Amino acid sequence: MISYETHETTSHVLTPEGASIALNGSHEARVWAAVPVKGEGSPMTPKELEAKIGSDIAKIGQGRAFKNKWIGKEGDSLVKLAAQIDDVTQKEMREVDSTGTLKGGEKALAELRKRKLIVQKKGQWFTVHRGPNFSTSTAKPETDLTMEMLTTGAWKTSTFKRYNFEAEGIPTNGGALHPLLKVREEIRNIFLEMGFAEMPTGNFVDSGFWCFDALFVPQQHPARELQDTFYLSDPVKSLPPPADYYKCVSRVHERGDFGSTGYKAPWSDEESRRLLLRTHTTASSAAMLYKLAARFRGEDEDEDALTAHSGTTRKGRDAGKGDDFRPAKLFSIDRVFRNETMDATHLAEFHQVEGVVADRNLTLADLIGFMRVFFKKMGIENIRFKPAYNPYTEPSLEIFAFHPLLKKWVEVGNSGMFRPEFLQPMGFPPDIHVHGWGIGLERPTMIRYGITNIRSLVGHKVPIESVEESPAVRF
Repeated sequence: MISYETHETTSHVLTPEGASIALNGSHEARVWAAVPVKGEGSPMTPKELEAKIGSDIAKIGQGRAFKNKWIGKEGDSLVKLAAQIDDVTQKEMREVDSTGTLKGGEKALAELRKRKLIVQKKGQWFTVHRGPNFSTSTAKPETDLTMEMLTTGAWKTSTFKRYNFEAEGIPTNGGALHPLLKVREEIRNIFLEMGFAEMPTGNFVDSGFWCFDALFVPQQHPARELQDTFYLSDPVKSLPPPADYYKCVSRVHERGDFGSTGYKAPWSDEESRRLLLRTHTTASSAAMLYKLAARFRGEDEDEDALTAHSGTTRKGRDAGKGDDFRPAKLFSIDRVFRNETMDATHLAEFHQVEGVVADRNLTLADLIGFMRVFFKKMGIENIRFKPAYNPYTEPSLEIFAFHPLLKKWVEVGNSGMFRPEFLQPMGFPPDIHVHGWGIGLERPTMIRYGITNIRSLVGHKVPIESVEESPAVRF
């Protein structure tokens, strides 16, 4: 249709400093204008010159004014030597501004470029010519080969639109991960990186025995009331727990043992075997610890493969007790259920992140040191601990982190050392201690994604678009 030729052009434009010189004169000319004539009036010191025309202009202009013999020195002061001057630099700036070049040629332009008064600018322009098939009107090409074209033969004279085999087409939607799943995977990778093994936590329904009694939570504790726990109506009762263990736990509650006085309260078999939606994943931790203590009870069943390969520590390997105890590092991330009033920060169903470490002679200092490492891997370095109370840990610690956006300390987790009343009925000897801690999954996710209402993160009102558009998160 048309042909064209490309032409390259080179020109120059003024820098801001060059534009100032074109308007107000060169630095050396302004120095000359400010200095008094020799023999007329009092000479001007360099500091007085800087105060009058500016420090930068005075420093640059003095050198060139001395070189051109426009000014001289009288003692420590400056005086004007030339009665008149020719400000060549200002003229050159005005010439470049109007024509884009200089009559003086490339050498003069190079000097101005060196002084950063002008910059080179390249451009293009085109010469367009009519081609042999030039036309002011275009025929719309056909996009489809129709049955009518084939029947009439019109396809032979028709012009068809060219196929674009490189067009990408409509992008396919490969699915998207929910923000909770992204944060969950990040935390899971932190645990695995630290040598932990994941516990099976598929039993959403558990008994009051494993959820409360085994953890030394009294049967009269407020957490076991209907307003805090979901109880099943059918079936109501669970299968009986191991008989000897059940008897030992009930004895510790009623009369005390292992150095504890117990709760001195009547024991209810009905309360212990009530089925409920678990209120925390510590029930699963209790079941795993019971399996881990099997060798201390004299049972010949093999340890669960999970606990057998969950990592060791120096203390456990070097203890030399001859019982082949294997220290365990276990974690879980799963759902728990609470009969709570739902609001912007609370739901009846949420996720709990839990970890336990079992080994000989663990101390509170070990727990604090471990928690600092764990939260540092999550990107939370500024943490502190506060004494707290839990029925199944002593000592107990609440974990607080400084929130840089809220500018305040916020609670991020709970931790402690499991009580002897929790561990020794399982068969553990007194020198085996267990660290336990738990954090919510929803709260760090809300902080990471800037979500203020938990119902915008979980539930049937969450827009699919928010899931698809949520970025990946990195701790």
